[in-house]
Amino acid sequence: MRFTLIVCTYMRPKPLLTLLKSVAEQSVYPDEILIIDGSTNEETQSVLKEHPFRNLHYYQVDKQDRGLTKQRNFGIARVAATSDIICFLDDDTVLEKDYFAELLKVYEIYPEAAGVGGYITNEVDWEKAGEDYVPKIDEFYFDGWKRKDGSRFVWRKRLGLDSDKKPGYLPEFSHGRSVGFLPPSGKIYPVEQLMGGVSSFRKEVFETFRFSTYFEGYGLYEDADFTLRLSKEAKLFVATAARLGHYHDASGRPNKFDYGKMVVRNGWYVWRVKHDSPSVKNILKWHSITLLLTAIRMSNVMTTSKRKEAFTESMGRLAGWASLFFNIPGEKK
Repeated sequence: MRFTLIVCTYMRPKPLLTLLKSVAEQSVYPDEILIIDGSTNEETQSVLKEHPFRNLHYYQVDKQDRGLTKQRNFGIARVAATSDIICFLDDDTVLEKDYFAELLKVYEIYPEAAGVGGYITNEVDWEKAGEDYVPKIDEFYFDGWKRKDGSRFVWRKRLGLDSDKKPGYLPEFSHGRSVGFLPPSGKIYPVEQLMGGVSSFRKEVFETFRFSTYFEGYGLYEDADFTLRLSKEAKLFVATAARLGHYHDASGRPNKFDYGKMVVRNGWYVWRVKHDSPSVKNILKWHSITLLLTAIRMSNVMTTSKRKEAFTESMGRLAGWASLFFNIPGEKK
């Protein structure tokens, strides 16, 4: 299968170069690499001129095409007609040698697969626990593996608000466990959500689907929106053998107040994409969990050194929650 790699970037020339160096070492190399740059300076372009990569095509977009979802759609429109698969990577990721080979293998094993996600290895410590292990309240257990649960999930368990679905599936009250809760087993897992920055899709998917322009700028949860819509009509998988590291770079991110608002408002929007008519019980659960997570974030003012960030994000979350009662999130015309 021929495949294209699209990397959307913004003001991150150094992380992007690190990613591309890991791409150059792949056992299977992309037939085409499209760099879609929303930067407001020439630094990324200069770095790529100094360090050329095979099959790479660079585009610096204007203001009207800037923002993650717009840049992705811009790149999709420029993919070679001969490509079968389109891969997306965040510009602050680093691949292990067989990343693309393991992704493509899933399309061969499951011809019905419309999309396949990779697996981030450097964010969580997992331990093998056996088949009959009973997890403690501060642990999460799945498929013979265990990991520590953060305070948000511990409190949700205590209050009867934990997810009732497998990782990668969205409960009727939303607030599920992401594909990050799948263990490093080397297996292939069916899901209905993928992380956009470590994803791939058959090219024909984009004949009928596009990333929503509702998600402007940073585009928080745009990947959940896209894959939840797609999963209603097609099958998605995560390949835990397609391994990479995600090294979160602070540059190019919104301020914490805006981020907090996005967490709530974009979270509400994605919830209703999947469940447009939830029951009253599940509506109450969504609001309860949203406020609980806001309270936990606010408590970080006392428990972390980044007090200002915790306070500012918490205020953003509260503002986003309050806005739902007079300004419902909806697709922009």
